[in-house]
Formats: sequence, structure tokens, C-alpha cells
Amino acid sequence: MLYTNQTSTLTPSESNLEIGQESVRESFTKDSNSGFASFGLAAPLLANVAALGFTQPTPVQTKVIPAAMHGGDWLASSQTGSGKTAAFLLPLLHKLLASNPAASPVPGRAQPKVLVLCPTRELAQQVAADAINLSRGIKGLRIATVMGGMPYGKQIQAIKGAGLVVATPGRLLDLFNSRAIKLDLVQHLVIDEADRMLDMGFADDLAAIDKCCKQRAQTLMFSATFAPKVMSLASNMTKQAGRIELSHAGEAHANISQRLHWADSVAHKHRLLEHLLSSPDLEQAVVFASTQIESEKIADTLRANGYQASALHGAMPQAVRNRRLDALRKGQTRILVATDVAARGIDVPGISHVINFGLPMKPEDYTHRIGRTGRAGRNGIAVTLAEHRDRVKIRAIERFTQQPMAASVIAGLEPQLKPKGDGSQKPGHRPGAKRGKPKFGGGAARRSFNKF
Repeated sequence: MLYTNQTSTLTPSESNLEIGQESVRESFTKDSNSGFASFGLAAPLLANVAALGFTQPTPVQTKVIPAAMHGGDWLASSQTGSGKTAAFLLPLLHKLLASNPAASPVPGRAQPKVLVLCPTRELAQQVAADAINLSRGIKGLRIATVMGGMPYGKQIQAIKGAGLVVATPGRLLDLFNSRAIKLDLVQHLVIDEADRMLDMGFADDLAAIDKCCKQRAQTLMFSATFAPKVMSLASNMTKQAGRIELSHAGEAHANISQRLHWADSVAHKHRLLEHLLSSPDLEQAVVFASTQIESEKIADTLRANGYQASALHGAMPQAVRNRRLDALRKGQTRILVATDVAARGIDVPGISHVINFGLPMKPEDYTHRIGRTGRAGRNGIAVTLAEHRDRVKIRAIERFTQQPMAASVIAGLEPQLKPKGDGSQKPGHRPGAKRGKPKFGGGAARRSFNKF
């Protein structure tokens, strides 16, 4: 996503702007009403921004663009859908244009100067699409995407002469190790969704890529949170990085209405789901499942009952995933049933509802899920369906988001079992059965991922 009209309820304090130059500090306090022209971006980029219909930068763009333009390493945190992609693309595309033509990538050689790393294929595709839109019509500026699931030959041809490459770590290292791409000219490295990178086990790959482009001048790292594991990664991959914190990942999404429905069983959840999907206010919806198998079963059940639905998960061939995402963007698919991994990078303004049929493995994934709706300045609805045995997970989400999830009921679909604490028999309790302390994510089937 390029930009939204979203406003931030949290502004960075001076203590989070760890830089000494007064000129840069002044740029952080610029009024966003001055527009993109105030950043000193190249005229072709400003023309493309205007052609896309955007006039006012979002809070994250107001803070990150001047910082990235000035130079140095930066660690930034902001909400999903805040416009962070353009926040790092615009200044880096500007630097590519401003660089000496003699130092530009040589046609026929795969030696990018800007490298953007993304945890999933879908996010990589979305970032590359945004880069292409922002650089449209600019001669000599090539953008390429490197990711798993696509033919090696086509990608090797695409990266030749590309100044900016968007990649997933695994496939990038494959091409590097086979000498299909060189990273010795990389000057600017962007690590998008660093927290998700670590969750997906890319720590070793990131360390290897770090060594491949040690000579770079700038590293920009974006993360939903400044968790200890992210700060450890930042200490290894950045030098005296400044911090820009616009919002906590758990901060309330003001334009997204959130509610919770308790269910007695999986069958009850299906009835609730179909009731929600029959709402006349629903334009398009993403239904989140916990596993790949569950996503297929839910989609099959919905189709059997007359709903226009398709599944999306990491085990699918990339060509199939691309077709299903394209159908969603074009409005040909109304309901997408997806897993967390596959849904990263989905940016479709028409998504009016997000429904959590299966609860996320980690509380922080909840905010990424609901961020699929309420985009481009629109309002959205996020609904969570939970059985009473899931109450520990719900509490974990509430602690992370720092806000309660209000329970709602639908006439005729009210839960019959009562949650713990009302003096009645506990849901799912069998006399004599041993009860251990439930853990967040415990008991959920493990997901197998394709190489990203």
C-alpha cells in the first residue's frame, strides 16, 4: 500500500529521535500539510505521487522520508496500513535517481544498489508493485522481484540491470550462492516486517545477507514492535540507528470496529461465519484459518453452501496464489480464506471485513490480521469467533492490544455454554479429566511452509 489518510495518535518524542543534526530534527516536525514537495524529492517522483492521487503524507511518511533522505540507519515502528512502504521507497528511489549515472547498475549485470527484504512472497510482490508505480516513466530505473515459487530463469533475467531488487531471503541467497546476483554494490538495505522475519526463522539468512552487503551506507528496519529479539537483530545489522516510533502494534485501530462472538463448537462457529458473510454491508472479506488444512475445509464448506470463496495458503504453487490474489483485487472473489503467512501483503481496499475463524498463533498476529481491512482511509470490521476453551488466547490478545474485546451476540445464534467464572460447569470439562495450564498457540497443528 502506498499511502492512507490514517492519522497517528502517538507522536515520536525527542528521546526516540536519536540524531544530533538540528536540520533533520526540524524536518521531523514539519506539518504534513506541506505535502510531499517539502521533502525535496525528485520531480518525476512527485509527478507519479500526484498521478496516483495522493497529496498529503501519512505520519510515518512525514517522519521516515526526511530521515532516510538525510542518511544513517533507522529503526521504525508503525501500524499495518500506515503507508510505510512509500516511506522507504520514495527516498531510496530519489537517491537512485540522484546518483551519478556512471555508478548506475550496468545493463546485463545483476548488481542492485537498493535491496528490500520481505518475509513473504505476497508482501514482496506488493512492495515491488508500489515501487513500479512510483517510478513509472522514469527511464533507466528498473525494479525486479526475487522470491521462491517462480522460475529461476525469468528472475535471473529480470534482475539484470535492476537498481532496486525486492526479495525474500531464501531465494535471494540461492541466487547469490549460484553467482546469479552480486550484492557488493548495495548501498541501501531495507528489512521490512523484521519481527515477522524472525518468527519465520530467517535470522540466519538475514545474518548471511548482512555479510554479503557489509559495505552499504544505510539500513532501514521496519517492525511492528521493538521487542527484544528485534532490538537484538537491529544491534547486529545497524550502526547507531535512530528510532522512530509512531505507534505500538497493539494500538487501537480507530477506523476498525472490533468484536468477539463466543461459540459452543466448530459447528456453531460455521453458523456464525455464514451469518456474518451474508451481511449486506460486506463487500469483500478475509477469513483467517489457523492451518492450511482448515483454510481448505472452510473454503470448501462455503462454496458448497453457495458462497464465492477460495483458499490461500503457503503450500500452494505461487502461480495459483497469484491468480487467487489477482481475483480478489479485481473483485472476482468475494471471500478469501487464508492463513497468516499467505495473507501478509494483501492490500485490497475493498476488504470490508476480517473474520478470525481460527485464532492466531501469536497475539501480535491479531493486529496484522485486522489490518487487512480499514485500508486507504476506509472503515473496517474485524470479528473474532472463539470457543470458550480459547479464552486464554483471547486474554493474551487483549493484553497485547491493551484493550478489551467486547463480546457480542447474534439473535438466534447465542452461545449456550457459559464461560468460566459463572459457577456452571466449565465448557468442555469432563469429570476426572486432568487439566493443565493452557498456553497460547498450544494444541494447534503445525503449519508447513514452502520456502519463501
